[in-house]
Amino acid sequence: MIFIALGANLESPEFGSPRQTCEAALAELQKRGVKVVRVSRWMKTAPVPLSDQPWYTNAVAEVRTDLPAQEMLDLLHEVENDFGRVRKERWGARVIDLDLLAYGDQISRPDEHMQIPHPRMHERRFVLQPLVDLEEGWVHPVLRKTAASLLDAIPLDEQETVAFEDSE
Repeated sequence: MIFIALGANLESPEFGSPRQTCEAALAELQKRGVKVVRVSRWMKTAPVPLSDQPWYTNAVAEVRTDLPAQEMLDLLHEVENDFGRVRKERWGARVIDLDLLAYGDQISRPDEHMQIPHPRMHERRFVLQPLVDLEEGWVHPVLRKTAASLLDAIPLDEQETVAFEDSE
């Protein structure tokens, strides 16, 4: 299984709300040959680290592609750029964020540019909650723990509220 995380917390002049922008990015991936198999429910989440920027809309999608992992990551970056993503500051507000979380059971080597599975996914409720919504029994190829058990290990911060959205 190949999983990507989607997130945004800024309106896009071209695509609209953060959720509409993420949905448009999924449609763009499909146009470029990536099959979107299924998408978790959409969530509203506080920014990490906590700040005064707008809350994020997040989801996880399972996709299929014949592209190798590095080319898939490159494609995600291309779509981000095409959608107006500007990388000014780490953890800054953004119009779109696409992360390659996992590519089957593939584990990148330490000398590789990309890191598969995503190196911080097991620490992020805003990634694990939608992943569990999609596939709670998925097993992290390095940690050998299910998505559900990784989520259970994250303490719920009083300031960190996550809630699934109704349809937009």
